[in-house]
Amino acid sequence: MANVSAIRVTVLGCSGSYAAAGTACTGYLVQTADKNVLLDCGPGVLANLQRHLPLDRLDAVVLTHCHPDHWVELPILCTVCTWFIGRSQLPVFGTDETRTMNRAFCGGVDPDAFAWRVIDECSTVDIGGQQWTFSRTDHPVETLAVRVDVDGRSFAFSSDTGPAWAPDKLVDDVDLLICEASYTQLREPEGIQHLSARQAGQLARDTRAGQLVLTHQLPGADTDAHALEGAEAFGRPVSVAHEHVVYTV
Repeated sequence: MANVSAIRVTVLGCSGSYAAAGTACTGYLVQTADKNVLLDCGPGVLANLQRHLPLDRLDAVVLTHCHPDHWVELPILCTVCTWFIGRSQLPVFGTDETRTMNRAFCGGVDPDAFAWRVIDECSTVDIGGQQWTFSRTDHPVETLAVRVDVDGRSFAFSSDTGPAWAPDKLVDDVDLLICEASYTQLREPEGIQHLSARQAGQLARDTRAGQLVLTHQLPGADTDAHALEGAEAFGRPVSVAHEHVVYTV
């Protein structure tokens, strides 16, 4: 990468809850000069990742929560590490519930392929100069929003959350915010623990985000309507995540 202090975020999957035809669920590749971190690992993510990075060049995996659309290809990555690339002790950071579920896929133990570290909202993680911090969101299971800071630049990802989330400065003044917007404001009265595009835009405005990208749209969603609603609340144009799009801050 030409700019060694840049954070490069590649969308590997952004479909909410399940993958529509030809798409993948949640996953992002977070890169700095010499570190490659996979953020979430939903269905279809590993195939898309290989269009951007060989699997043996991953430096770490960070998982935000145990819902399958965010992590369920991790056991497949274990198979790759064990039988195809000869990798052991790949750092994996995730919630205790996610670790428990992965163990269930692996005979009740942590496989040698991974070096697990359980994280929560109080954790801080340094991955080769990428400073990761976390905030627990408003979701039915323990779910962690993340922020990555490198040399004065910053990226944040909401993961899944409802409107009761109190970010506690996690996303304040962030350069790039990728925020879930599962539906439009028409469904807000249902009280689902996800955000509307309007709520995502308002969050970005309140926290002074530099750029807002909406993600986690449900299959079949009108993404143009999401973008318009989010932009009206944010006060500026917003983007809607699409696979293989790269954002650099």
